[in-house]
Amino acid sequence: MLQNKTIIVTGAASGIGAEITHECLKEGATVIACDIDLAGLESLHSSLPDSPLYIHQVDVSSYEQVQDLFAFIHKSGLHPTGLVNNAGIYLGKSLLSYELHEIDRVLAINIKGYVYFSKLFGSLLLEQKKSGSIVNMASVSGQEGSSDAVYGLSKAAILGLTKSCAMNFSPFIRVNAVCPTLVDTPMMDQVPAWRKTEYQEHGLIKEPVTAKDVAHTVTFLLSAKAKHYTGATFDLNNGCYLR
Repeated sequence: MLQNKTIIVTGAASGIGAEITHECLKEGATVIACDIDLAGLESLHSSLPDSPLYIHQVDVSSYEQVQDLFAFIHKSGLHPTGLVNNAGIYLGKSLLSYELHEIDRVLAINIKGYVYFSKLFGSLLLEQKKSGSIVNMASVSGQEGSSDAVYGLSKAAILGLTKSCAMNFSPFIRVNAVCPTLVDTPMMDQVPAWRKTEYQEHGLIKEPVTAKDVAHTVTFLLSAKAKHYTGATFDLNNGCYLR
């Protein structure tokens, strides 16, 4: 499904990002896996011997480091056709408990990181008039609110970014968002117990959403099978919130 495609995945060292990386490789793609966690990237690379996988340490909140990544891509002769903006953090705090530096950090990673990657990826493909696809990892929290207001606003911003980039990058680059409910990753440990219960009780489907389920949705959106989708939001939430 992804043969002859090269996909950039941010936040690839663990959780959903690692599963997306695995699934893209399984579908025949070359993957450029990015994360600030170099040890995690190296572990991922060693678990996938002989795979067309490139790893690159990058802090997505640093425009200079993102530029360095794209310079590496150019130097390596790679031609990315897809981008998965997945890197993000969740502190699980009330707005009243946030320190100013924490607000800046969450917004820098969860919003600016997506903006930086989208800008440089978009510039690369539009300059060459080549087609591609961006998948932005948003969240049900961006649609329905979050007990962590800063996280919730960051994910709501990604929905706006998705629609705007779909307009800016047409007709060459499709841009879509995926909004999962709770997924069993280390990040979920920060979610308050009452919020987890609320999601579970509201779900029309009781089987939990897994990282692999998210990866299946992402690889579909990266593929030619999704050629008519852009500016769209895909709710992967077991029907816990209906729009």
